[in-house]
Amino acid sequence: MPQIPQSYQELTVGQLSARSGAAVSALHFYESKGLISSTRTSGNQRRYTRDALRRVAFVRAAQRVGIPLATIRKALAELPEERTPNHDDWARLSRAWRSELDERITQLGRLRDHLSDCIGCGCLSLETCVLSNPDDVFGDRLTGSRLMPERDVADGG
Repeated sequence: MPQIPQSYQELTVGQLSARSGAAVSALHFYESKGLISSTRTSGNQRRYTRDALRRVAFVRAAQRVGIPLATIRKALAELPEERTPNHDDWARLSRAWRSELDERITQLGRLRDHLSDCIGCGCLSLETCVLSNPDDVFGDRLTGSRLMPERDVADGG
């Protein structure tokens, strides 16, 4: 891993990649989505300020728990420019995501607890399905998919 002298205030994309563990292509993608920013040298090479290391770490951690990039971008826009975000900055952002993460945990728990109910059924509207169609009103009367309109059995249909 390339060492970066403390006196350097800007990092090349290769240095940022090596230090953050993110691929260069991922850094370019993050920049295209407004998650990090760079300046350009006279030779048109990207240069990142040192706070980009924390921002990349934040993006990668948020992605690991399933936070959408648009939400991450909005959160990063609230952080101070030109200084490394501190503990209070991160604490404020994480509080804002707590309810979203709690809901995701609830959904994953439901998936875990009921996954075996749907293995092999091929149906998107089971009477007892709480995964793919938990509010299915047809589930009270019938099982099976609802892609075809119901036919009245009395009419021979």
